[in-house]
Amino acid sequence: MLRPPIVETVLDIDCDLPPDRPIDALEEQARAAFSDRYPVFRKSLFQEHMIETKPDAAPRHTLRHGLQAFQLLSQDEKQLVQVRVSGFSFNRLAPYTSLDDYLPEIERTWRLFVELATPVQVRRIGLRTINRIPLPLVEGQVLIENYFTVPPRLPNVEGLVLTGFLHQHTALEVATGFQVNMVLTAQPPEKETLPVIFDNGVVAVFPGEPENWDGIASTVQALRGLRNRLFQHTLTESCLKLFQ
Repeated sequence: MLRPPIVETVLDIDCDLPPDRPIDALEEQARAAFSDRYPVFRKSLFQEHMIETKPDAAPRHTLRHGLQAFQLLSQDEKQLVQVRVSGFSFNRLAPYTSLDDYLPEIERTWRLFVELATPVQVRRIGLRTINRIPLPLVEGQVLIENYFTVPPRLPNVEGLVLTGFLHQHTALEVATGFQVNMVLTAQPPEKETLPVIFDNGVVAVFPGEPENWDGIASTVQALRGLRNRLFQHTLTESCLKLFQ
């Protein structure tokens, strides 16, 4: 594929971190470990609201907030490493070439993360690719079924015109136990195209040692194979030709 429609690929490796090494105490070390290639530093915060109701009592509101991750970005902000409360992430934004081109850097930064955060055990590995596919409009319309093998469909009611959709599939690959989450959603039209986001995610449960990079890499490659098969079988030939 000459022009892959990938706008972002994310590899998540979820881990159990030691309770005596919370990541909010690792900021200075994280900056130092990754600053040579990832000089831009940001914090990702979370905020959760909870409302508890009981009979004969006023609703009780509680607020929980805190640090979710350190984000360390390359100078052009096209590539980033995340040191998360629940593990490690590597994000690559467009322009994207091939996972093979990024695996050496993923291994390098993963080993830095292991040295920094001393995870106890790997729990889960996820590979997610977000594709943005501009479908050509003809007189303001597009036949979605010409481009996707599992298109959203309206009921057979006269006078309806599809103006948007959010289409989701979750599945399990029986042979491997890998979990699948695929989402198709339309964005507002732009000029002569209808952009469609195809969010293609696969996840493996991986109880393993953080030092076992060969096992991690093997699982990533297996996830990659499933992700690619899902991509090929979700897009029609007409859709695939848009990127040649």
